[in-house]
Amino acid sequence: MLTSGTTGTPKGARRPTPKGPQDAASVLSRIPLNSRDRILVSAPVFHTWGLAGVQLGMSMRATLVMRRLFEPEDVLRTVQEQRCTVLFAVPVMLRRIMDLPRSTRDRYDTSTLRIVACSGSAMSPQLISDFMDAFGDVVYNLYGSTEVSWATIATPEDLRLAPTTAGRPPLGTRIAVLDEQGGEVPRGSRGAIHVGNEMLFDGYTNGNTKRIADGLMETGDRGYVDAHGLLHVAGRNDDMIVSGGENVFPRPVEEAIVTMPSVREVVVTGVPDEEFGQRFAAYVVPYEGQTVDPYDLRMHVREALGRFSVPRDVVVLAELPRNATGKVVKRRLPSSTPGQAEE
Repeated sequence: MLTSGTTGTPKGARRPTPKGPQDAASVLSRIPLNSRDRILVSAPVFHTWGLAGVQLGMSMRATLVMRRLFEPEDVLRTVQEQRCTVLFAVPVMLRRIMDLPRSTRDRYDTSTLRIVACSGSAMSPQLISDFMDAFGDVVYNLYGSTEVSWATIATPEDLRLAPTTAGRPPLGTRIAVLDEQGGEVPRGSRGAIHVGNEMLFDGYTNGNTKRIADGLMETGDRGYVDAHGLLHVAGRNDDMIVSGGENVFPRPVEEAIVTMPSVREVVVTGVPDEEFGQRFAAYVVPYEGQTVDPYDLRMHVREALGRFSVPRDVVVLAELPRNATGKVVKRRLPSSTPGQAEE
């Protein structure tokens, strides 16, 4: 498989051949698919998650419903016409469905849907809550990567309890949050997320691999496990910036900004700063007909997270640059300057 290439050139990753039904059983222990399902695979099949939907459906001899292209209203129409019970999607697809007018969404009978399985990138808590309010408690979110396959899966119950969670490890999978010395950190403390299962990749085709500690492979993300045993992902190791002596990650900032009524989508990233080394820049897509006031946005983040997390730059865009799997490609974001707010 190829990695997504959101931070650079995609890398070839050698994936192991599944050893038997136990590998499918791991995912099925958290996402209750069955042979009677009619599975609409909207996630692209060249992406790990779309391929997983096809592989799982075939292993159970379920019915697969395939469409050449994704179009949000067509998804709803197909669910109604084919009586689909499962949808495999990437998060931006749920965003596009929710962007449809409510009158359009209400035109279709989607009551057969019992599972909407998502993976591929982070979902905002606001999107999860809005989607489940509209379509029922059907969202299952898998956190993983090309390198570790799956790590955790969040069920609808998990997401209602903690919308920012990545869930719990499925059957046969172990996770640990480790410090720099390889020791496990206490619950609630942040560290490097490591995963162990039967489907860890065999290394990149360029000869490199991921660091392994005690049989667990690093994901490249940092996060923590809460008091309920649920994993929360703070962000990539290289996303963290130091602001005023504080280590801050962009994901909590994104989660705070997207709760603003005028904001449809946002991505926050660190950019070079001559005085401080790095600063946060927020790239915001407002809802049609809405405006985003940079001052209001900064005050909203300051009240929610504190001044160290406040983006100094606010750039308003019509759309975020995405690759074919719907992931934001940060290197294609326009340059920013302190205090900027423009289209």
